[in-house]
Amino acid sequence: MIHIFDGATGTMLQAAGLKPGACPELINIEQPEMIEAVHRAYIEAGATIIETNTFGATSLKLAHYGLADQTVKINQAAVKAAKKAAQNSAKVAGSMGPTGRFIKPLGDLDFETAYDAYHEQAAALAGAGADYLIIETSIDIQEMRAALLAAKEVCHLPVICQLSYSEDGRTVTGTDPQTAAITLDALGADIIGVNCSLGPEQLLPIVKTLAENTNKPISVQPNAGMPYLENGQTVFPMTPEDFGYWAPKLIEAGASYIGGCCGTTPAHITAIAKAASQTMEPEHQAKRTGLWLTSRSKTVCIDRDLATVLIGERINPTGRKKLAAEIKDGSLLSVKKEAIDQTRAGANLLDVNMGVGGIDQTAAMKQAIIEISQISDTPLVIDTSDAAALEAGLRAYPGRALINSVSAEPERLASFLPLAKKYGAAILCLPITEEGVPKTAEARCDTIKDILKAAKKTGLQDGDFLLDALVMTIAADTDACKETLHTLQLYREVFGYPSTMGLSNISYGLPNRPLINSNFFAMCLAAGLDAPIMNPYDDSMQATLSASAALLGRDPNGRAYSRNEVNQNVPKKAATAKIIAMDTLSAIKAAVIDGEKEGIGALIENAVKEGKDSNEITEKSLTAAMNDIGVDFGAGRVFLPQVLLSAEVMREAFQKLRELLPAQKAQNKGTVVMATVKGDVHDLGKNIVSALLANSGFKLIDLGKDVDSAAIVRTAIETNADIVGLCALMTTTMVQIDKVVQELHAAGSPAKVMVGGAALTQEYADAAGADAYASDGVVAVDLAKKMVKK
Repeated sequence: MIHIFDGATGTMLQAAGLKPGACPELINIEQPEMIEAVHRAYIEAGATIIETNTFGATSLKLAHYGLADQTVKINQAAVKAAKKAAQNSAKVAGSMGPTGRFIKPLGDLDFETAYDAYHEQAAALAGAGADYLIIETSIDIQEMRAALLAAKEVCHLPVICQLSYSEDGRTVTGTDPQTAAITLDALGADIIGVNCSLGPEQLLPIVKTLAENTNKPISVQPNAGMPYLENGQTVFPMTPEDFGYWAPKLIEAGASYIGGCCGTTPAHITAIAKAASQTMEPEHQAKRTGLWLTSRSKTVCIDRDLATVLIGERINPTGRKKLAAEIKDGSLLSVKKEAIDQTRAGANLLDVNMGVGGIDQTAAMKQAIIEISQISDTPLVIDTSDAAALEAGLRAYPGRALINSVSAEPERLASFLPLAKKYGAAILCLPITEEGVPKTAEARCDTIKDILKAAKKTGLQDGDFLLDALVMTIAADTDACKETLHTLQLYREVFGYPSTMGLSNISYGLPNRPLINSNFFAMCLAAGLDAPIMNPYDDSMQATLSASAALLGRDPNGRAYSRNEVNQNVPKKAATAKIIAMDTLSAIKAAVIDGEKEGIGALIENAVKEGKDSNEITEKSLTAAMNDIGVDFGAGRVFLPQVLLSAEVMREAFQKLRELLPAQKAQNKGTVVMATVKGDVHDLGKNIVSALLANSGFKLIDLGKDVDSAAIVRTAIETNADIVGLCALMTTTMVQIDKVVQELHAAGSPAKVMVGGAALTQEYADAAGADAYASDGVVAVDLAKKMVKK
């Protein structure tokens, strides 16, 4: 069955008399007949699911209007109005929109605060009788996770999760559709989809990718094309007929829930309902095998038919006094450096262990996961024996993690398996019982069967398991190697799940351990090892992997081996990350790019001691670093979390410069007045641009959101601003940009005008008379530099 959503609500409410800048959700209480009329219009048009007028009805958003204390009442009234209009002829979906703030460390919002706000809203919507909950228009997977976890906590209603994607196929914070599908499917979303930002043609490949990566139903609610300005009015170009034309194509791509977003009307819904009635429901079946893990912006698959996946083992204080001491002192500098260096050395996953005695391991794990996730897109393995630390890590992680590990011990099964199910994590199954490590391969398989039985009873399923073969030292057990190899073979024959294990224990107590380890590694790869846990800096192990891939047919004709063959001399000491010597200015630049906030102050001090002045440090290190970040951002090699972290490091550097060289003020690049226009309470994008501009040397005057045009013009003139930056997210407030531009010109302000926002385009900016359009924060900084130079 094809389900038909309704279309845009805000424009219809404004046409019915809602004043710009007023709280749309308040009419649920004060004028319910207004929203009931909108609902009826969409039901008559063919909608089988209508959304409640609660898109901005979390306490966090309602607080802007002084209505936070009426959150429950407003949400309940919205469901009541929708059900009254539906009269059992359509289902009601309780709408839950974004908070308008980024969750830490990208912004100032605590995860638990977001969770609590969504928990309150979901409980009110479900309690009032909604048939679905729909979390929509989210641009950050972590915010979506908070909302989904809250929704699943309070009710058993089907939950629809819809992210919004940019034209590059990723959310603002860098999540691609494949990563979103895998993360949300595992976390328990019932329907996974996309809405807003783009038209149906642009959303078609996103729908297809979603359908290829989950067996959950797919939903899509496109805009009616991309808006433009005509006679001072915002116009969406796509007619109902054009919109209806795309409905069969979206259904064929995998969507079974389809509706409209910005610019759509009842006529658009009629068109897609008619087209859908003549289209067969899709029978999509995701062709996913193996184990899939994700970070915020990357997916990694472990599967017998794919390349071997390396799990970096270096973020572990066991036997490493310096790392343990840093973690105990609360410093994660070396932890983050290991994350960056291991990834560069070829690690596909990063094991994270905070097992230091005498510390709060729960707090340490949470902070480590948060900080590593911001600097690296490599998916993480949470390595702990402490259930509280595990939950803290899983809750903070913006992706699908692997738990290391779950043994057959009753206490571990009882505490870890529910957490894996709740947070959508995969588990590393360790064949250890209360009696210890089974000696034979057959006994280890029996233990794995017990773990899998308990896991599947908890709700885990195929695709959630990585099996550890375990290895003991041959110095103590002559059969240790033989049993491990037999275990790997049996895992493939009996279970078909991918396998893992640490390697170095095999040689414990023997001389020339690297020789034993590398030969054992080759034997394990031949026996079926898919994901070794190892030191990625070890050249001999990397060479073994490269050679084995060629010999086992995973590297056709040995092409990769020929390119990557390395020196295989026996190392004389433990393998470590390669140290690259660089001068101080280059080191500062590298620290900004890598997000090394803790070490930037000392580097700035060194540069000043060497006689470098403020402008030289700024231009050759700080500005050069952000230029490189901008290039990588534009090429899709880094994403917003890394950009914001680099901007933070740059701010720390500027503060240190001002402290050390107060007489040498860094050159002020220009004055920028920033504001979200009147009637628009969305300031997330503006805040990103403001932070990047301020950290790039501009004097930033941020007027906030919902700012009257007169206040913007007055401030621009009083401060002799070089640039006025205007943001509008809502299509209904875009026309305010035209008004501000006209009033600036009339007042004689020489300021250049730069505009941006989700619904804006270059064409719209040109028509409004703006001097520049910025599609994102990095582009905004580059444009601002060029504008002030002119």
